[in-house]
Amino acid sequence: MGHQAAYEVAKNFWRIPAAPFDFVNIYALVEDDGGVTLVDTGVKSSATRTAAGLAAMGKSVQDVRRIVLTHAHGDHAGNAANLVAEAGLDGVAISAIDAPYARIGQAPARDQATLMGRLLTRMSKPGKDFPAVVVGEEFADGDVLPVAGGLRVVHTPGHTPGHVSLLHEDTGVLITGDSIWNVRKLSFGVRAFCSDIALNRRTAHVLGELDYQVAAFTHGPHVRENARERVRGYLADAVRAGKVGAGDAS
Repeated sequence: MGHQAAYEVAKNFWRIPAAPFDFVNIYALVEDDGGVTLVDTGVKSSATRTAAGLAAMGKSVQDVRRIVLTHAHGDHAGNAANLVAEAGLDGVAISAIDAPYARIGQAPARDQATLMGRLLTRMSKPGKDFPAVVVGEEFADGDVLPVAGGLRVVHTPGHTPGHVSLLHEDTGVLITGDSIWNVRKLSFGVRAFCSDIALNRRTAHVLGELDYQVAAFTHGPHVRENARERVRGYLADAVRAGKVGAGDAS
């Protein structure tokens, strides 16, 4: 895919690259009344790309009515506080488990089995990882958020304790969050960035059992063609490669 400010992945469902090379993505859903829901916000410096993406959709920050966060990491919540203020929102929606981290602007502890994970955790401080943001709504696994006809919460912990994926059944789009990445190829992402990589690998397998036509990754380009089959194939290969125990994937 060539560089664009925004890509329409399904009707009224857009991907906004918030960093070069599709490395970080924001998703935008347009309601029947023209209001916009953003899923994730990129890093603090993503404001310009966010505005450009919204403009390519014929929208602006003032059209944003709701912000939903997949988890409390700086590359997903970094611009949240700024957008909340600019759009005049009451706060963001995030899982009840990750909400305390969002409120103080600090990511959960990283995987302590890696040197990088220990260093990232040691350097982490409230307000340093990302600007603290008001939480206006907390949700849990199985909740259906009132977004564009219904956005179903799928709890996929491991990347963070409260990490979620989001399924928009009306359009058949699954936002994987960081449960699975698509940077160059499908992967579980960077171990040191996770709170518990083993849990991440186990819970990602639920994504192979959902019904969707488009896989929308928060890292890497979205996939339209045979999306569910490609995700299921990757997860099956992970079991065969020993990255996930066969019993863990059941």
